[in-house]
Amino acid sequence: MPVEIERKFLLSAFEPPPTAVRQHIEQGYIAIKEDGTEVRLRRIGGSFVLGVKRGTSGPEPSPVRIEVERELDEGEFADLWPATEGARLAKDRYTFDASGVTVYVDVYQGELAGLRTAEVEFDSEPEAAAFPAPDWFGPEITGVKAYKNQTLARQGLPKS
Repeated sequence: MPVEIERKFLLSAFEPPPTAVRQHIEQGYIAIKEDGTEVRLRRIGGSFVLGVKRGTSGPEPSPVRIEVERELDEGEFADLWPATEGARLAKDRYTFDASGVTVYVDVYQGELAGLRTAEVEFDSEPEAAAFPAPDWFGPEITGVKAYKNQTLARQGLPKS
């Protein structure tokens, strides 16, 4: 089963480095369960993806989630996209290497404008735990429900 191990941080500011690759992402949620399981659609440039994410069980927020994605054709995406009404977001994702890891910075748009986050994915939980966040990263928000994309898409920016 494909597993995603990532840590997520807030950013107060972001200036893309010259090496960053930018992708525009439109993302919508078809289903979100109470346990955090989500079924989402993504349009990334000319690609269309159906994804399912499910967290691992435990009392503490975990950087580990099961993630399965499948490519869709444009017609399939168009048929499913209306089901995401009321649970959508748009962002620009910048991907680049920094401090020996690949960093994904999301700069949100629309009602979420002003929000910027950085994510780093890892091959193992010990590697994730040992990662020294760079000084330009802000507070860690890994597992914080208010900053999960599914919550942002439905409820907007956190109040605090």
